[in-house]
Amino acid sequence: MKLKVGMTLIIETGFTETTERYKCKVVEIEDGSDHFMIDYPIQINTGKTAFFLEGSQLHVNFSESTNAAFAFKTEVAGRIRKNIPMIKLSYPGDHQLIKIQRREYVRVETPVDVSVNFHGDVTQFIAEDISAGGLAIQLNRTVHFREHDQLMLLIVLPFANGDMKYVKTEATVIRIWEKSDRSIASLQYDVLDDTDRQYIVRFCFERQLLNRKKGTV
Repeated sequence: MKLKVGMTLIIETGFTETTERYKCKVVEIEDGSDHFMIDYPIQINTGKTAFFLEGSQLHVNFSESTNAAFAFKTEVAGRIRKNIPMIKLSYPGDHQLIKIQRREYVRVETPVDVSVNFHGDVTQFIAEDISAGGLAIQLNRTVHFREHDQLMLLIVLPFANGDMKYVKTEATVIRIWEKSDRSIASLQYDVLDDTDRQYIVRFCFERQLLNRKKGTV
């Protein structure tokens, strides 16, 4: 297990406009078990203590070292009181950890619907891949934009829980290139607010898990 007693975790309770983030520490790890214990999490913005209900689905981020960060999904298995009150969480195993790249955004190959507006001409495309820094779209038709042109994008993000988020942002065409007899345009976001960026980060995280289950990564 990559988790260690004393390690600081960042917990997210969901992924909506009202997503809250908490900080806690690993206080105990059960030998031979797929569970571990944390102290009661503290809400980062308010400093208030959280009391998660049993069965709550959570997202966890932690750093193993200065060069590596990881994320995984967990579920609250209950509360335990020993020397201190603790919350028991499930651990999916090292093989289910997603490594977070710190210096660049993780790029995931997955189809995503993208509407492109260039000088009032709106065209629908499918993304080749996507990250929180930009995306690449498949050019299945003739386009009038070129490298360095600015576009307005509307990106559709279907989440696993059935939620659908729409991210609207300006982007710059970085390059247009060929891949296996297909034309691809690589785009970089110009202005993206924190909420929209986190939508994309979470979407990429979910798709990484899905691809891993399918054996494609």
